[in-house]
This record gives sequence, C-alpha cells and structure tokens, in this order.
Amino acid sequence: MRPGILWIARSFACLICLASAHAQNLSATPELPTEETEAKGAKLDTSGNLLGDMGGLRSWLYGYGVTFSLIEIDQVFGNTTGGKEQRPAYIGVTAATLTADLEKSIGLEGGLFNVSALQIHSRSITQAQLLTFNNISDSEAWWSTRLFEMWYQQGFFDDKFDIKIGQIDLDTEFWISQYSAFFHNASFGWALMPSLELYSGGPSYPMGALGVRLRYRPDNQWTFLFAGADDNPTGGPFSNPVDPSNQSLHPSGTFFNLGNGALLIGEMQYTLNPPPSDKSKATDDPGLPGTYRLGGLYDTASFPDPRFDTAGHLLASPQSNGYPMQHKGNWMLYGIMDQMIWRPSVDSPTALGFFARASGTNDDRNIVSFAVDAGFNFKGALAGRENDTFGIGWGMGQVGNRARAADRDHYYFSSDFYPIGGAEHHFELTYAAQVTPWLIVQPDFQYTWNPSGGILNPNTGKLIGNELVLGLHAGITF
Repeated sequence: MRPGILWIARSFACLICLASAHAQNLSATPELPTEETEAKGAKLDTSGNLLGDMGGLRSWLYGYGVTFSLIEIDQVFGNTTGGKEQRPAYIGVTAATLTADLEKSIGLEGGLFNVSALQIHSRSITQAQLLTFNNISDSEAWWSTRLFEMWYQQGFFDDKFDIKIGQIDLDTEFWISQYSAFFHNASFGWALMPSLELYSGGPSYPMGALGVRLRYRPDNQWTFLFAGADDNPTGGPFSNPVDPSNQSLHPSGTFFNLGNGALLIGEMQYTLNPPPSDKSKATDDPGLPGTYRLGGLYDTASFPDPRFDTAGHLLASPQSNGYPMQHKGNWMLYGIMDQMIWRPSVDSPTALGFFARASGTNDDRNIVSFAVDAGFNFKGALAGRENDTFGIGWGMGQVGNRARAADRDHYYFSSDFYPIGGAEHHFELTYAAQVTPWLIVQPDFQYTWNPSGGILNPNTGKLIGNELVLGLHAGITF
C-alpha cells in the first residue's frame, strides 16, 4: 500500500472515534426544510443534543426566548492521486450560535436577534495540495477564532415581510440549493462562481459582512429576497495567491469593512406543492414539493481583466506593465431547481430528490464564465435507516474565452509548456448515517477531472493530474 493511502486509512480509523456535524445543515434531505431555523413558536426539543436540556438550562433560557446551539465538525480528507502531493489533512470547526426571540424576551413582537462564532482548527487541503477551483470541503477555512454573524431581524404584517440588518452571511439564503447543501464539496454550497470571482469570496462562510436583507412572503408559495452588503468582508486584494479568500486578514471577524464596493443580490423563489405544516393531519397528498429560484447579483467594485493590462497590452507580453486593466462592476445570474421526484406516501420519511443549478457571467473580468451542478439525494434508501441520506452529485466550471485567450498568450510568449484552460468537473458520492440523534458519520468520495481547468504543479512544472479524494465527516451536536 502506498504511504499516502496508508496515512489516509489510519486517519479515517482515528476519526471514526470522533464526532461531527455539518456547519450549516446536519442532514439536508428531500424534506425541503425552510432556509432558517427560527426560535419562534415550536416546542423545545433537545433529543438531538448530546447534552440534552443541560440540567434544565436550555428550558429556562427558552422560556425567555433564547436558544443556544454548539456544533463540532471534524473531518479527514486525503487525495490518493493528483495534486501537488498525496497526503491527508484534518479539518475542524466548532460553531456556536445564540438566537433570541425578542417577543418572548422583552415583548418586542416580530424581533429576532442572532449571533454566531466559529473556532476553526485546521488547514486547507485545497490550497496546500489540490489547487481546484473551489474547496474540497465546505468546512475548510483559515485557522482562527472569529465572529461569523451578528444581526437583528424585524418582522412586519404577520411576518409576511421582514428585514435583517447587521453582520450577515449571504450563502444561507441566496444562491443555495437545499439538496446540494448536503454535499461536502464547497461548489455544492455557495456556488463556484461567486466563491471564485468575488473579493474574498463574498459574504459567505466563514466571513459575514455588514449588510441589509429584505424578504417578502405574500403566501406559502412565493418568496422575494433582496440584500445589499459590503462586497469584500476582509478589505483585502482581489488576487492573493497565498490566501485567495484573504481570511488571514483580520481573523477575528470584527473588521467591519465598508471601503470597497457594494454587493447587490436579489432572488425570486417559487414553492411547488408546499407540504402541510402538520403532515400527521394531512388527508390528501398535495403532490411532490419543489422549490425553484431565479436570481442575480451586481458588484459595484472594479475587477481585473484576465488578458489585458492598463495600457492595452497583453499581460503575457514582455511589453506589459503587469497591471491588469480594471472593469467597473460585475454581474452574475443563476437558476436553481430543488424537486422531490418520489416518495411512497405523504407521511413517509423516505424520499428521492433532484437538484440542478446553473450560473453564468461575462468573461472579460471573470475566469469562469459558466458553471452547473446537479445530483440526487435519497433519504431512507436502506430499510430501517429512514434518517440516513445517500447523495450523488456532479458539477463543472468552464474557463471563459478571455481567460483561455490569455493562456494562449502565455503559451506563445513562453518557452515552457503552459496549459490552455478548459473545464473542471467534480463528482461526489456520499452517505450520511445518523448513528444517534446527535451523531452523524458521513464517508465521502470525490473525483476531480482537470483541476482548475488545467493548472501546472509548481513543484514539477507538469500538469496536475485528476484527483481522487477520500473523506470522512463524523461528529456531535451538543
């Protein structure tokens, strides 16, 4: 057995003894849950927490509208082929969230306060050795203890309209497929395009940004969302080869930047066959539920041209001054489908769901001009395991024509081999097993073709090969 594979196998054996849960969504399944878990209305249930009611503390806090959650995430991922080298990496995150229903707390009807923090104890396997467009795990982040979100939300008109203001994370409500969030590859979460093309990846895990979000829900089928936020959570440069998302800048998460551009994003959602609020009382099957989204964003900042410099020369030319031409503003459009396609009955936990998402933009200021992902989630696929979920997903990102032309320029002016960018494809196969109500163990298999559309290994000068990555996600909700 090769040393890299042996190390990965040993790491998996150790990690099985640990516990973890997904940072945003323990088990995204074909039930099509709502975007957020609110502190309002529902009876407190602590069966999914390792520490239970904590001697009555959780119930006492809940009487005042306060809920507290603590999630530990532990993962091991390792590539057995491709990359700069083959070895495993540990990824760990502790996420703490406090939410207060201010109607219960101080009598403020429709008020909701939320604050969350992250303790990240890991390194990025993607930046260190894989060099793919996006992270192989959506929990990857720079080692830090940081504020994540801190916002106040106020509802109006029986909560048909609400406004959220403060330090916010856009990837919990915008550009997200509820089914694809089950997977670990970061491109299935906050999509590949904004992660790669916005400053610091935009306001998304693990960095929030100052902003305002508006939401209007006229009925149980239509939802309209709009947000305006700072486009650069760290205030860092657009290009940083050592730390592409600039997370090492202001790692406390308390740098409230307003010095760059504004990120404006809107989304329209339509829910097909919305499920009844109480499935046990349903007399008729309303049909298979689904959610369809259309959205887009505009960033007012300036973005570098991948091919030309400020004097109009080719960046690859010896005559270039080395400073990319800047374009004012950037736009992106997307569409998402989440659709349940089969279930044995309306009250059955077993269900099969399908998702698809496509994104597009112009190529004169973006490396990737088109991206798409799709897949299936099957909850309760095995008899007696109705809370387990099996998933299979695929995605791709296509390098735009302007960036491909820039690669051809480099090839022309260089005496060494230089690859012409194409499409990166990634595939993921995963199974989440609910061992206890508070413990999920999830083995993961990923394969990436043509990483970053074709990129050189800086250690060898040769093209990085296709990457087989094995992972294990295991853990605890306290």
